[in-house]
Amino acid sequence: MSRRAILLFLAVGVAWGIPYYFIAVANESFSTPSIVWLRVTIGALILLPIVIYRGDFRETLKNWRGVLLFASLEMVGPWYLITEAERTTASSLAGLMMTTIPFIAAFITGTFLGDSAARHPATITGLVVGFLGVFSLVGIDALSGAIDIVPVSMLAVSAICYAIAPIVAGRAMPNVSGLSLSALALAMVSIIYAPFAIFSLPADIAKGPEIAGWISIVVLGAVSSAIAFVLFFELIKHVGPRRATLITYLNLLVASVLGIFFLSEPLTTGILIGLPLVVVGSYLAGRDRPPHTTRRNRAR
Repeated sequence: MSRRAILLFLAVGVAWGIPYYFIAVANESFSTPSIVWLRVTIGALILLPIVIYRGDFRETLKNWRGVLLFASLEMVGPWYLITEAERTTASSLAGLMMTTIPFIAAFITGTFLGDSAARHPATITGLVVGFLGVFSLVGIDALSGAIDIVPVSMLAVSAICYAIAPIVAGRAMPNVSGLSLSALALAMVSIIYAPFAIFSLPADIAKGPEIAGWISIVVLGAVSSAIAFVLFFELIKHVGPRRATLITYLNLLVASVLGIFFLSEPLTTGILIGLPLVVVGSYLAGRDRPPHTTRRNRAR
């Protein structure tokens, strides 16, 4: 990676590592629809004026179907599922489940999109090791009663959506700027969640949300929604969508530190055993390598 790519990697890793902590804090004061609607609305209000001023919003509107698909995969589903899952499970576990994204992306590109590099023996080894890590994480802690399989399933679905979303953006809208894509996607999600927020937000406000809850909402909207997406799409330009998903390692580190030290979340047996396997598997599956050729192809 270039120095700029490394800086972008670190910035996005932190910006998308802190949401798990702030979601946990916001959950104490707001319902899930309110949290999602507030964060996307704040993000949209920050990005839309910039995009409109730059004058590249019209081109993005022409690709509104692709933007809607991206928004559904990246925000509508995952942000609800993750927020709801964190009501009954640790924020550090949510961050850990997201480390499955790189090898999910490698599996998708190799199986369905003809990415020969994703069929490299080392990549396949990574997929197997990563799967064993997730199996260990979920199986050990589920059997011991340390985790509930329902929120873990919600997190797993979110990881799958996260893996697919940048692939969709890169293939369906290669000429759309990341800034305008993010702005329109956030605006769309705001509209989608508005009918639900109309009922949930007044009730939440009537209960008197804590200051920490409001601060968490602002951070989720301004940093983890608006700024993070701009940086993420810039990172994709430098390293590609599959390698960009490797930020989940840094996400996990940030989420774990915040969860353990500020929310007193435990380190379970499943995490201690499954985490190294997931990290190694994701690293092997997500590494950039030349296309794999079979012996028969080489003979030709």
